[in-house]
Amino acid sequence: MRLPNLLTVAVAFLLSACVTLPEGGRPDVAEGQLGMRFVRVPAGEFTMGRAESVESLARAFPQYGPQRLRQLADETPAHPVRITRAFDLGRHEVTVGQFRRFVELSGYVPESERDGTGAYGFNPFHDPARSPRGDTFEGRDPKYSWRNPGFAQDDSHPVVNVTWHDAVALADWLTEQEGRRYRLPTEAEWEYACLAGARTRYHNGDDPRQLGRIANAFDPDTARHWPHWEEFALEQRDKFAFTAPVGSFAPNDFGLHDMIGNVWEWTADWHDDIYYAVSPLEDPRGPETGDVRVRRGGSWHTWPLYLRCTFRNWNTPQTRYPLVGFRLLREADE
Repeated sequence: MRLPNLLTVAVAFLLSACVTLPEGGRPDVAEGQLGMRFVRVPAGEFTMGRAESVESLARAFPQYGPQRLRQLADETPAHPVRITRAFDLGRHEVTVGQFRRFVELSGYVPESERDGTGAYGFNPFHDPARSPRGDTFEGRDPKYSWRNPGFAQDDSHPVVNVTWHDAVALADWLTEQEGRRYRLPTEAEWEYACLAGARTRYHNGDDPRQLGRIANAFDPDTARHWPHWEEFALEQRDKFAFTAPVGSFAPNDFGLHDMIGNVWEWTADWHDDIYYAVSPLEDPRGPETGDVRVRRGGSWHTWPLYLRCTFRNWNTPQTRYPLVGFRLLREADE
């Protein structure tokens, strides 16, 4: 009688995950016009949002304090979401080289150059205490843009200092060129892809000490430039003080790299603190209107608490910052 019970439990577990990897567990890959490689993400169901209690987080991240933990309320309530159609998601974040080719081929002028105000950038001599908002980066300043974030990048690094509108412009241009729809992922699609079937804080487990294998984040090398935040740094070094070439870290089970760390990624959605309470079951698209767009995934400057797959952050669509980039979704053929 024990065998049927075990089978029942196993079947129930598999059905509850509702995520099916491509045959052989190897992601499908297709390449777009700019050399972007895409992974087929299957349709499926998952629990979106944070089910873990604030008390549990407080025990796991004692140095953050109650005020920072109270700011995580928009991650709740945890709720079921069904992604009804497979989609192709960029295996990597959009790179400097890919964005450069888009600009050259299309004639598009990114906002940091078009409006004349520039962007933000790293300056080792910048004092945040002298900034009206306490910004940790210098700017806006015309000397900074996607071409120059204040630290060295080559064409293999993720592009930064791009606005939400810049990301949408690239997606729209590719759609026109290829006749297939490119866009930013919704917040639900992004979180589903980040977890890749996992039910943990990160797609490789709950332990922030294991992040060095999968994420370029705020580590001791980065903390040298921000010593007042050293207590929040990862214990291990990830070998990069700023952005890393895309694909430098292990992928998740869908074959996607840098879903955690490297750069924050724009999503399609407006942000609303209470949207999760009214979110539809199937393919939620976020609020109809808003003031700020959601960004996900953390960056090379992000602490472990904020690298969890459920964490939500946001900026105005005009924001251009050395921590923010994007990856594109390509809608799958019927």
